[in-house]
Amino acid sequence: MSPSRPLLTAVMLTVVGLLGACGGGGAAETAAGDGNKPVYGGTLTYLEHQPPTCLYLPAAGFYPNGGILNQITDKLTWQDPETLKIEPWIATKWEINEDATEYTFHLRDGVTFSDGSPLDASAVAANFNVYGLGDPELKLPVAEFVNNYERSEVVDAKTVKFHFEKPSPGFLQGTSVIGAGLVSKKTLSLPYEQQCQLKNIIGSGPFTLKNQIVDKEVDLAARKDYNWAPPSSQHQGRAYLDEVKIIVTPEDNVRVGALISGQADMVRYVQAYDEKTVKDAGFQIYAEPTRGVNNGLYLRPANSILKDVDVRRALQAGTNAKEVVDTLFTASYPVATSVLSHLAQGYVDLSKELAYDPDQANALLDKAGWARGADGIRAKDGVRLQLGVFVSGPQPLSKQTLELVAQQWAKLGVKLEIRPADAGTQAVDIKNAEKTAIQHGMVGRADQDVIKSHFHSQNRDVILHEDEKLDRLLEEESAEPAVAARNAKVAEIQRYVIEQGYAIPLFEEPQVYGAAPHVKGVAFEAVARPWFYSVWKSQQ
Repeated sequence: MSPSRPLLTAVMLTVVGLLGACGGGGAAETAAGDGNKPVYGGTLTYLEHQPPTCLYLPAAGFYPNGGILNQITDKLTWQDPETLKIEPWIATKWEINEDATEYTFHLRDGVTFSDGSPLDASAVAANFNVYGLGDPELKLPVAEFVNNYERSEVVDAKTVKFHFEKPSPGFLQGTSVIGAGLVSKKTLSLPYEQQCQLKNIIGSGPFTLKNQIVDKEVDLAARKDYNWAPPSSQHQGRAYLDEVKIIVTPEDNVRVGALISGQADMVRYVQAYDEKTVKDAGFQIYAEPTRGVNNGLYLRPANSILKDVDVRRALQAGTNAKEVVDTLFTASYPVATSVLSHLAQGYVDLSKELAYDPDQANALLDKAGWARGADGIRAKDGVRLQLGVFVSGPQPLSKQTLELVAQQWAKLGVKLEIRPADAGTQAVDIKNAEKTAIQHGMVGRADQDVIKSHFHSQNRDVILHEDEKLDRLLEEESAEPAVAARNAKVAEIQRYVIEQGYAIPLFEEPQVYGAAPHVKGVAFEAVARPWFYSVWKSQQ
């Protein structure tokens, strides 16, 4: 696709209006340099697929949220996106006792929040007391990345110690995730509804909020006195850019057209069918792995049809994930070989167990007593084998993926009812296993606890289950301090989830970005959220 007049729909004209206000210039374009040496100044115009939602940190894993919070908050630690090693950031060093029930962090000097308050041990303790315990009075839920939290202890102004009721081996990595962003005590004092609002998030990050048009645009400005990037960062001091303009642009062709025509510098959510267009125009594609629970269909055993494990296993065997990838996606989307990405810690290869086998699928449905009707759809005791699922807005090509799976299942005599993502009843019905038998989703996190986040009945509970064994396995994993034993438990959980037919993994979901050639220093955190701190613009 090349940008042309037909692209300028009403939506495009709206976006162009926003982009026109941004301008393409700035100090980065006028500073002297050879095009390879970083320069300060300029504005990065970044197009986002969806508007942010609630920005309460522990609940803000949604990628549009992370694209903002990653710029305005810092974390205790930094996880190297290549090695996955946990490195110092606001914490200069730490000690962990043998059974991972006590963590002591030593903090760097001179760090402040953007309101001028100190980021000291007291502030860190206050953050994690909320993340670990929640606050019922303020309606603040517990963070899913914190397990078995008991209390914090302020040892001195630069030392904080955390105590846990049981081993919590995932806590160190948890201090590096997007939901562990550190905010001021003023922010922490607010109720949930107010912490959801961007204007109330006071962080210590390299950018601060300059302006927001709700659901349309967020403008961030560099914090001039910022000087506490992770020590391993080649760049130190203030961010190179003066500003970042994040403009919500839902239409795929508009985002790509704006990028290629020079009206935008970088975009998130380049669809698979647009990757070649972006590359052929001489632009860069970044397909960043999310290293967590794979994009897939998650089956709910509380549903009256799916309560039969044979039916769940039949759907698993009758789903051709390779056809989905080959038809709709690119090499950026590896076919899933387990519940977890092959880059996830504790991953085990279950490709044999997930092999496409329509004969087995039909045999299992026959065994379960579902007989084909005159219209080809199976039925049992007067009930049609019909299951509901919502299109998932955050997942790439969710509607097309579900439609292709529906075609595959139709050959088995199964009707998949696909409902639009913006259905008025979605918020309620998606929590009802009878009305929404299947959920299309994934979750990214570079730690073993990601599988607990996805499946535990007290966390996301994507399958809405009452499986005590599954919860027990997940709790054992999250409390196992020995790495080898913890990985073995993660492998056991993956096998159990597949054996029970709770999951139909489809592909390893990346976050795919496009960037203009003049955008340099592009960086991401460990699960593919952009980090604009080191980004700069060369002369165009």
